[in-house]
Amino acid sequence: MLGLKGNPLPSDLLTIYEDGNGTQRLLTQLLDNLHAGSPTVMPPVRPWLHLAHPERSKPGAIFSLMCYNVLCDKYATRQLYGYCPSWALDWEYRRKGIMDEIINNSADIICLQEVETEQYFNFFLLQLKQQGYDGVFSPKSRAKTMGEHERKHVDGCAIFFRTSKFSLVKEHLVEFNQVAMANAEGCEDMLNRVMTKDNIGVIALLEMREGCIDPSFNSESTPRQLLMVANAHIHWDPEFCDVKLIQIMMLMKELKKFQEEESHSFRPGSSGSQNDQPAIPLLLAGDFNSLPESGVIEYLAKGKISLNHSDFKEMDYKKLFNFSSSPEQNGHISHSFRLHSAYENTHMDFTNHTFDFKGVIDYVFYSSDFMSPLGVLGPMNCDWFESQKVVGCPNPNVMSDHFSLLVEFEMPLNFSNSVTGGGNSHIVLSRR
Repeated sequence: MLGLKGNPLPSDLLTIYEDGNGTQRLLTQLLDNLHAGSPTVMPPVRPWLHLAHPERSKPGAIFSLMCYNVLCDKYATRQLYGYCPSWALDWEYRRKGIMDEIINNSADIICLQEVETEQYFNFFLLQLKQQGYDGVFSPKSRAKTMGEHERKHVDGCAIFFRTSKFSLVKEHLVEFNQVAMANAEGCEDMLNRVMTKDNIGVIALLEMREGCIDPSFNSESTPRQLLMVANAHIHWDPEFCDVKLIQIMMLMKELKKFQEEESHSFRPGSSGSQNDQPAIPLLLAGDFNSLPESGVIEYLAKGKISLNHSDFKEMDYKKLFNFSSSPEQNGHISHSFRLHSAYENTHMDFTNHTFDFKGVIDYVFYSSDFMSPLGVLGPMNCDWFESQKVVGCPNPNVMSDHFSLLVEFEMPLNFSNSVTGGGNSHIVLSRR
Protein backbone atom coordinates (compact mmCIF):
# COMPACT_ATOMS: atom_id res chain seq x y z
CA MET A 1 0.00 0.00 0.00
CA LEU A 2 1.36 3.38 -1.04
CA GLY A 3 -0.10 6.12 1.15
CA LEU A 4 0.26 9.58 -0.36
CA LYS A 5 -2.88 11.24 0.96
CA GLY A 6 -2.04 14.65 2.40
CA ASN A 7 1.39 14.80 0.74
CA PRO A 8 2.14 18.03 -1.17
CA LEU A 9 2.30 16.40 -4.61
CA PRO A 10 2.62 18.59 -7.71
CA SER A 11 -0.75 19.03 -9.39
CA ASP A 12 0.09 16.82 -12.38
CA LEU A 13 1.08 13.90 -10.11
CA LEU A 14 -1.88 14.50 -7.81
CA THR A 15 -4.22 14.24 -10.80
CA ILE A 16 -2.73 10.86 -11.73
CA TYR A 17 -2.88 9.60 -8.13
CA GLU A 18 -6.54 10.54 -7.66
CA ASP A 19 -7.61 8.89 -10.90
CA GLY A 20 -8.70 5.24 -11.19
CA ASN A 21 -5.84 2.80 -10.45
CA GLY A 22 -3.91 5.92 -9.46
CA THR A 23 -1.21 4.26 -7.35
CA GLN A 24 -0.04 1.98 -10.16
CA ARG A 25 -0.22 4.77 -12.74
CA LEU A 26 1.74 7.11 -10.49
CA LEU A 27 4.48 4.53 -9.90
CA THR A 28 4.72 3.97 -13.65
CA GLN A 29 4.90 7.73 -14.28
CA LEU A 30 7.67 8.18 -11.74
CA LEU A 31 9.71 5.22 -13.02
CA ASP A 32 9.35 6.27 -16.64
CA ASN A 33 10.72 9.71 -15.83
CA LEU A 34 13.64 8.79 -13.60
CA HIS A 35 16.78 10.63 -14.63
CA ALA A 36 19.10 7.79 -13.60
CA GLY A 37 19.85 5.49 -16.50
CA SER A 38 19.04 8.14 -19.09
CA PRO A 39 19.77 7.14 -22.71
CA THR A 40 22.45 9.85 -22.78
CA VAL A 41 24.56 7.82 -20.31
CA MET A 42 25.88 5.19 -22.67
CA PRO A 43 27.89 2.14 -21.56
CA PRO A 44 31.55 2.01 -22.61
CA VAL A 45 32.35 0.23 -25.87
CA ARG A 46 32.97 -3.46 -25.26
CA PRO A 47 36.63 -4.37 -25.88
CA TRP A 48 37.83 -6.69 -28.63
CA LEU A 49 39.81 -9.56 -27.12
CA HIS A 50 42.57 -10.72 -29.45
CA LEU A 51 43.23 -14.46 -29.19
CA ALA A 52 45.49 -15.35 -32.13
CA HIS A 53 47.04 -14.04 -35.35
CA PRO A 54 45.82 -15.43 -38.68
CA GLU A 55 48.08 -17.89 -40.48
CA ARG A 56 49.01 -15.83 -43.55
CA SER A 57 51.34 -18.45 -45.02
CA LYS A 58 48.53 -20.92 -45.71
CA PRO A 59 45.26 -20.61 -47.64
CA GLY A 60 42.28 -20.12 -45.41
CA ALA A 61 38.95 -18.48 -44.79
CA ILE A 62 38.27 -15.82 -42.16
CA PHE A 63 34.70 -15.13 -41.08
CA SER A 64 32.75 -14.00 -38.02
CA LEU A 65 29.64 -15.14 -36.18
CA MET A 66 27.30 -13.20 -33.90
CA CYS A 67 24.90 -14.81 -31.40
CA TYR A 68 22.17 -12.66 -29.83
CA ASN A 69 18.91 -13.24 -27.97
CA VAL A 70 17.00 -10.07 -28.87
CA LEU A 71 14.19 -10.44 -26.25
CA CYS A 72 10.99 -10.56 -28.28
CA ASP A 73 8.26 -8.03 -27.62
CA LYS A 74 5.74 -10.33 -25.94
CA TYR A 75 8.25 -11.29 -23.22
CA ALA A 76 9.34 -7.68 -22.55
CA THR A 77 6.69 -6.90 -19.93
CA ARG A 78 6.65 -4.69 -16.84
CA GLN A 79 5.79 -7.79 -14.81
CA LEU A 80 9.18 -9.30 -15.70
CA TYR A 81 11.22 -6.11 -16.08
CA GLY A 82 9.60 -3.71 -13.64
CA TYR A 83 12.85 -1.77 -13.22
CA CYS A 84 12.84 -0.70 -16.89
CA PRO A 85 10.78 2.33 -18.02
CA SER A 86 7.86 1.25 -20.20
CA TRP A 87 9.02 3.42 -23.10
CA ALA A 88 12.40 1.62 -23.06
CA LEU A 89 10.62 -1.76 -23.17
CA ASP A 90 8.61 -0.73 -26.21
CA TRP A 91 9.60 -2.73 -29.28
CA GLU A 92 9.73 0.31 -31.55
CA TYR A 93 12.39 1.79 -29.28
CA ARG A 94 14.35 -1.41 -28.71
CA ARG A 95 14.38 -2.71 -32.27
CA LYS A 96 16.33 0.28 -33.55
CA GLY A 97 19.08 -0.29 -30.98
CA ILE A 98 19.07 -4.02 -31.66
CA MET A 99 19.48 -3.50 -35.39
CA ASP A 100 22.18 -0.87 -34.85
CA GLU A 101 24.16 -3.36 -32.77
CA ILE A 102 23.76 -6.10 -35.38
CA ILE A 103 24.85 -3.85 -38.24
CA ASN A 104 27.73 -2.29 -36.30
CA ASN A 105 29.11 -5.71 -35.39
CA SER A 106 28.97 -6.63 -39.09
CA ALA A 107 29.25 -10.38 -38.57
CA ASP A 108 29.27 -12.69 -41.59
CA ILE A 109 26.87 -15.11 -39.86
CA ILE A 110 24.20 -13.96 -37.39
CA CYS A 111 22.29 -16.31 -35.07
CA LEU A 112 19.30 -14.67 -33.36
CA GLN A 113 16.91 -16.11 -30.79
CA GLU A 114 13.46 -14.87 -29.69
CA VAL A 115 12.68 -13.41 -33.10
CA GLU A 116 8.91 -13.04 -33.56
CA THR A 117 7.63 -14.43 -36.86
CA GLU A 118 6.16 -11.14 -38.04
CA GLN A 119 9.29 -9.23 -37.04
CA TYR A 120 11.51 -11.66 -38.95
CA PHE A 121 9.73 -11.06 -42.25
CA ASN A 122 8.76 -7.41 -41.82
CA PHE A 123 11.81 -6.08 -40.01
CA PHE A 124 14.91 -8.26 -39.60
CA LEU A 125 14.95 -9.82 -43.07
CA LEU A 126 14.06 -6.56 -44.81
CA GLN A 127 16.71 -4.56 -42.94
CA LEU A 128 19.46 -7.15 -43.26
CA LYS A 129 18.85 -7.81 -46.96
CA GLN A 130 19.71 -4.15 -47.49
CA GLN A 131 23.01 -4.88 -45.76
CA GLY A 132 23.85 -7.85 -48.00
CA TYR A 133 22.43 -10.73 -45.97
CA ASP A 134 19.92 -13.49 -46.56
CA GLY A 135 18.40 -15.68 -43.90
CA VAL A 136 16.43 -18.70 -42.72
CA PHE A 137 13.92 -18.81 -39.87
CA SER A 138 11.60 -21.17 -38.03
CA PRO A 139 9.16 -20.39 -35.22
CA LYS A 140 8.66 -22.61 -32.18
CA SER A 141 6.51 -25.67 -32.76
CA ARG A 142 3.41 -24.12 -31.15
CA ALA A 143 2.94 -21.99 -34.30
CA LYS A 144 1.53 -25.04 -36.09
CA THR A 145 -1.42 -25.15 -33.72
CA MET A 146 -2.35 -21.47 -33.98
CA GLY A 147 -4.40 -19.29 -36.24
CA GLU A 148 -2.78 -16.81 -38.60
CA HIS A 149 -3.01 -13.82 -36.23
CA GLU A 150 -1.59 -15.62 -33.18
CA ARG A 151 1.10 -17.30 -35.29
CA LYS A 152 2.62 -13.92 -36.16
CA HIS A 153 3.73 -13.42 -32.57
CA VAL A 154 5.37 -16.81 -32.01
CA ASP A 155 9.13 -16.42 -31.59
CA GLY A 156 11.79 -18.62 -33.07
CA CYS A 157 15.39 -18.83 -34.28
CA ALA A 158 16.91 -17.08 -37.29
CA ILE A 159 20.24 -17.50 -39.10
CA PHE A 160 21.47 -14.76 -41.42
CA PHE A 161 24.54 -14.99 -43.65
CA ARG A 162 26.45 -12.50 -45.80
CA THR A 163 25.72 -13.46 -49.39
CA SER A 164 29.12 -12.25 -50.66
CA LYS A 165 30.75 -14.91 -48.48
CA PHE A 166 28.20 -17.73 -48.23
CA SER A 167 25.40 -19.35 -50.19
CA LEU A 168 22.66 -21.50 -48.71
CA VAL A 169 22.78 -25.17 -49.66
CA LYS A 170 20.05 -26.51 -47.38
CA GLU A 171 18.14 -25.68 -44.21
CA HIS A 172 16.75 -28.05 -41.60
CA LEU A 173 14.47 -27.68 -38.58
CA VAL A 174 14.87 -29.72 -35.39
CA GLU A 175 11.66 -29.80 -33.33
CA PHE A 176 12.55 -31.25 -29.95
CA ASN A 177 9.00 -32.30 -29.12
CA GLN A 178 8.81 -34.32 -32.34
CA VAL A 179 12.16 -36.00 -31.70
CA ALA A 180 11.03 -36.79 -28.14
CA MET A 181 7.80 -38.35 -29.36
CA ALA A 182 9.67 -40.48 -31.91
CA ASN A 183 12.03 -41.80 -29.23
CA ALA A 184 9.72 -42.04 -26.20
CA GLU A 185 8.76 -45.70 -26.64
CA GLY A 186 6.32 -45.43 -23.75
CA CYS A 187 8.65 -43.53 -21.41
CA GLU A 188 6.36 -41.31 -19.32
CA ASP A 189 9.06 -38.80 -18.38
CA MET A 190 9.97 -38.33 -22.04
CA LEU A 191 6.31 -37.80 -22.92
CA ASN A 192 5.35 -35.64 -19.93
CA ARG A 193 8.49 -33.55 -19.46
CA VAL A 194 10.35 -33.36 -22.78
CA MET A 195 7.65 -33.68 -25.42
CA THR A 196 5.59 -30.87 -23.87
CA LYS A 197 8.32 -28.26 -24.54
CA ASP A 198 8.24 -26.74 -28.02
CA ASN A 199 11.81 -25.40 -28.30
CA ILE A 200 13.61 -25.74 -31.62
CA GLY A 201 16.96 -25.72 -33.36
CA VAL A 202 17.59 -24.39 -36.87
CA ILE A 203 20.38 -25.70 -39.11
CA ALA A 204 21.77 -23.94 -42.19
CA LEU A 205 24.21 -25.73 -44.47
CA LEU A 206 26.31 -23.03 -46.09
CA GLU A 207 28.89 -23.11 -48.87
CA MET A 208 31.76 -20.66 -48.81
CA ARG A 209 32.09 -18.25 -51.70
CA GLU A 210 35.24 -16.58 -53.00
CA GLY A 211 34.57 -13.54 -50.80
CA CYS A 212 35.25 -15.66 -47.71
CA ILE A 213 38.69 -16.80 -48.85
CA ASP A 214 41.95 -14.85 -48.76
CA PRO A 215 42.18 -13.46 -52.34
CA SER A 216 45.94 -14.02 -52.47
CA PHE A 217 45.23 -17.76 -52.55
CA ASN A 218 42.07 -17.73 -54.65
CA SER A 219 42.24 -19.74 -57.84
CA GLU A 220 40.36 -22.28 -59.94
CA SER A 221 41.55 -24.98 -57.55
CA THR A 222 39.88 -23.38 -54.54
CA PRO A 223 38.19 -26.19 -52.59
CA ARG A 224 34.47 -26.35 -52.22
CA GLN A 225 33.99 -25.85 -48.50
CA LEU A 226 30.76 -26.49 -46.64
CA LEU A 227 29.92 -25.16 -43.18
CA MET A 228 27.10 -26.31 -40.92
CA VAL A 229 25.60 -23.58 -38.70
CA ALA A 230 23.16 -24.50 -35.93
CA ASN A 231 21.18 -22.05 -33.81
CA ALA A 232 19.13 -23.28 -30.84
CA HIS A 233 17.06 -21.88 -28.00
CA ILE A 234 16.88 -24.39 -25.14
CA HIS A 235 14.12 -24.54 -22.51
CA TRP A 236 14.43 -21.87 -19.82
CA ASP A 237 13.13 -23.31 -16.55
CA PRO A 238 15.90 -24.26 -14.04
CA GLU A 239 13.61 -26.96 -12.64
CA PHE A 240 13.85 -28.78 -15.98
CA CYS A 241 17.61 -29.25 -16.24
CA ASP A 242 16.92 -32.79 -17.43
CA VAL A 243 14.89 -31.45 -20.34
CA LYS A 244 17.63 -28.99 -21.29
CA LEU A 245 20.20 -31.78 -21.36
CA ILE A 246 18.01 -34.09 -23.43
CA GLN A 247 17.17 -31.29 -25.88
CA ILE A 248 20.89 -30.69 -26.49
CA MET A 249 21.46 -34.44 -26.89
CA MET A 250 18.66 -34.56 -29.45
CA LEU A 251 20.18 -31.63 -31.31
CA MET A 252 23.62 -33.24 -31.51
CA LYS A 253 22.10 -36.51 -32.75
CA GLU A 254 20.13 -34.67 -35.43
CA LEU A 255 23.21 -32.66 -36.42
CA LYS A 256 25.22 -35.84 -36.88
CA LYS A 257 22.47 -37.39 -38.99
CA PHE A 258 22.20 -34.24 -41.10
CA GLN A 259 25.99 -34.05 -41.47
CA GLU A 260 26.27 -37.65 -42.68
CA GLU A 261 23.43 -37.26 -45.18
CA GLU A 262 24.83 -34.06 -46.65
CA SER A 263 28.43 -35.29 -46.70
CA HIS A 264 27.31 -38.30 -48.72
CA SER A 265 25.28 -36.22 -51.17
CA PHE A 266 28.24 -33.92 -51.81
CA ARG A 267 30.68 -36.74 -52.36
CA PRO A 268 29.93 -38.67 -55.55
CA GLY A 269 30.83 -42.34 -55.40
CA SER A 270 30.85 -42.55 -51.61
CA SER A 271 29.81 -45.91 -50.22
CA GLY A 272 27.88 -44.16 -47.48
CA SER A 273 29.58 -45.93 -44.59
CA GLN A 274 30.49 -43.85 -41.55
CA ASN A 275 34.25 -44.18 -42.12
CA ASP A 276 33.80 -43.11 -45.73
CA GLN A 277 32.11 -39.83 -44.80
CA PRO A 278 34.02 -36.57 -44.93
CA ALA A 279 32.96 -34.29 -42.09
CA ILE A 280 31.43 -30.85 -42.38
CA PRO A 281 32.65 -28.30 -39.80
CA LEU A 282 30.07 -27.16 -37.25
CA LEU A 283 29.32 -23.81 -35.65
CA LEU A 284 26.81 -24.19 -32.83
CA ALA A 285 25.38 -21.06 -31.23
CA GLY A 286 22.41 -20.18 -29.10
CA ASP A 287 20.75 -19.39 -25.83
CA PHE A 288 21.16 -22.69 -24.00
CA ASN A 289 19.75 -21.39 -20.69
CA SER A 290 22.49 -23.37 -18.95
CA LEU A 291 25.38 -22.25 -16.77
CA PRO A 292 28.99 -23.31 -17.55
CA GLU A 293 28.94 -25.97 -14.80
CA SER A 294 25.72 -27.57 -16.13
CA GLY A 295 25.35 -30.96 -17.72
CA VAL A 296 24.50 -29.30 -21.03
CA ILE A 297 27.88 -27.58 -21.28
CA GLU A 298 29.77 -30.58 -19.92
CA TYR A 299 28.19 -32.77 -22.59
CA LEU A 300 29.00 -30.34 -25.41
CA ALA A 301 32.58 -29.63 -24.31
CA LYS A 302 33.63 -33.14 -23.24
CA GLY A 303 31.66 -35.04 -25.88
CA LYS A 304 29.99 -37.30 -23.35
CA ILE A 305 28.05 -37.33 -20.09
CA SER A 306 27.32 -39.97 -17.48
CA LEU A 307 23.85 -41.45 -17.22
CA ASN A 308 24.19 -40.82 -13.49
CA HIS A 309 24.66 -37.07 -13.90
CA SER A 310 22.58 -35.13 -11.39
CA ASP A 311 20.95 -33.04 -14.15
CA PHE A 312 18.95 -36.09 -15.21
CA LYS A 313 17.20 -35.74 -11.81
CA GLU A 314 16.95 -39.55 -11.51
CA MET A 315 14.16 -39.53 -14.07
CA ASP A 316 13.37 -42.80 -15.82
CA TYR A 317 14.66 -42.00 -19.29
CA LYS A 318 14.98 -45.51 -20.70
CA LYS A 319 15.95 -44.71 -24.28
CA LEU A 320 18.72 -42.13 -23.88
CA PHE A 321 21.14 -44.41 -25.71
CA ASN A 322 19.13 -43.64 -28.83
CA PHE A 323 20.90 -40.27 -28.81
CA SER A 324 24.43 -41.59 -28.33
CA SER A 325 26.87 -41.64 -31.24
CA SER A 326 28.97 -44.52 -29.90
CA PRO A 327 27.95 -48.17 -29.49
CA GLU A 328 30.52 -48.44 -26.65
CA GLN A 329 28.45 -46.76 -23.96
CA ASN A 330 30.32 -47.41 -20.67
CA GLY A 331 27.51 -45.67 -18.85
CA HIS A 332 27.80 -42.51 -20.93
CA ILE A 333 25.89 -40.75 -23.70
CA SER A 334 28.28 -39.31 -26.28
CA HIS A 335 28.38 -37.17 -29.42
CA SER A 336 31.02 -37.32 -32.14
CA PHE A 337 31.73 -33.61 -32.65
CA ARG A 338 34.93 -32.27 -31.11
CA LEU A 339 33.76 -28.89 -29.87
CA HIS A 340 35.34 -26.01 -28.01
CA SER A 341 33.65 -22.92 -26.60
CA ALA A 342 34.85 -19.76 -28.32
CA TYR A 343 34.52 -17.80 -25.06
CA GLU A 344 36.41 -20.27 -22.92
CA ASN A 345 38.94 -18.49 -20.65
CA THR A 346 37.83 -15.01 -21.80
CA HIS A 347 36.50 -13.83 -18.41
CA MET A 348 32.96 -13.27 -19.65
CA ASP A 349 31.14 -13.32 -16.31
CA PHE A 350 27.61 -13.01 -17.68
CA THR A 351 25.71 -12.97 -20.95
CA ASN A 352 22.33 -12.39 -19.28
CA HIS A 353 21.69 -9.73 -16.62
CA THR A 354 18.33 -9.09 -14.98
CA PHE A 355 17.34 -7.90 -11.51
CA ASP A 356 17.34 -11.42 -10.03
CA PHE A 357 19.77 -13.32 -12.30
CA LYS A 358 23.23 -12.78 -13.74
CA GLY A 359 25.20 -15.51 -15.50
CA VAL A 360 26.55 -17.05 -18.71
CA ILE A 361 23.81 -18.88 -20.63
CA ASP A 362 24.64 -17.98 -24.27
CA TYR A 363 27.37 -19.82 -26.17
CA VAL A 364 29.28 -20.25 -29.42
CA PHE A 365 30.85 -23.68 -29.94
CA TYR A 366 32.99 -24.63 -32.95
CA SER A 367 34.61 -27.72 -34.51
CA SER A 368 38.12 -27.46 -33.12
CA ASP A 369 39.55 -29.82 -35.76
CA PHE A 370 38.69 -27.35 -38.49
CA MET A 371 38.89 -23.81 -37.18
CA SER A 372 40.10 -21.61 -34.36
CA PRO A 373 38.98 -18.25 -32.94
CA LEU A 374 41.10 -15.18 -33.70
CA GLY A 375 39.21 -12.91 -31.32
CA VAL A 376 35.96 -12.31 -29.45
CA LEU A 377 33.90 -9.33 -28.36
CA GLY A 378 34.64 -8.84 -24.68
CA PRO A 379 32.35 -8.31 -21.68
CA MET A 380 30.32 -5.31 -20.62
CA ASN A 381 32.05 -2.91 -18.23
CA CYS A 382 30.84 -3.86 -14.74
CA ASP A 383 31.79 -0.43 -13.36
CA TRP A 384 29.21 1.15 -15.65
CA PHE A 385 26.40 -0.90 -14.06
CA GLU A 386 27.48 0.27 -10.59
CA SER A 387 28.11 3.93 -11.44
CA GLN A 388 24.78 4.27 -13.24
CA LYS A 389 22.93 2.22 -10.61
CA VAL A 390 21.71 -0.15 -13.32
CA VAL A 391 20.08 -3.12 -11.62
CA GLY A 392 19.31 -5.13 -14.74
CA CYS A 393 18.64 -5.26 -18.45
CA PRO A 394 16.94 -4.25 -20.62
CA ASN A 395 17.22 -0.58 -19.79
CA PRO A 396 17.31 2.63 -21.86
CA ASN A 397 20.88 1.86 -22.94
CA VAL A 398 20.80 -1.94 -23.34
CA MET A 399 18.06 -3.28 -25.61
CA SER A 400 17.86 -6.88 -24.40
CA ASP A 401 18.42 -8.82 -21.20
CA HIS A 402 21.11 -10.73 -23.15
CA PHE A 403 24.42 -9.46 -24.49
CA SER A 404 25.55 -10.35 -27.98
CA LEU A 405 28.49 -12.68 -28.60
CA LEU A 406 30.81 -12.05 -31.54
CA VAL A 407 33.63 -14.35 -32.66
CA GLU A 408 36.06 -14.15 -35.59
CA PHE A 409 37.26 -17.53 -36.88
CA GLU A 410 39.99 -18.75 -39.18
CA MET A 411 39.55 -22.00 -41.11
CA PRO A 412 42.52 -23.43 -43.05
CA LEU A 413 41.59 -24.83 -46.47
CA ASN A 414 42.96 -27.81 -48.34
CA PHE A 415 43.73 -26.90 -51.95
CA SER A 416 44.12 -30.49 -53.12
CA ASN A 417 41.99 -31.52 -56.09
CA SER A 418 41.27 -34.91 -54.57
CA VAL A 419 38.63 -35.78 -52.04
CA THR A 420 40.21 -36.95 -48.82
CA GLY A 421 38.51 -39.55 -46.68
CA GLY A 422 38.18 -40.09 -42.96
CA GLY A 423 35.97 -38.57 -40.34
CA ASN A 424 38.05 -35.39 -39.91
CA SER A 425 38.71 -34.39 -43.53
CA HIS A 426 37.48 -31.27 -45.27
CA ILE A 427 34.93 -31.32 -48.05
CA VAL A 428 37.24 -30.76 -51.01
CA LEU A 429 35.53 -31.04 -54.38
CA SER A 430 36.25 -29.61 -57.80
CA ARG A 431 34.18 -26.57 -58.61
CA ARG A 432 31.21 -27.21 -60.84
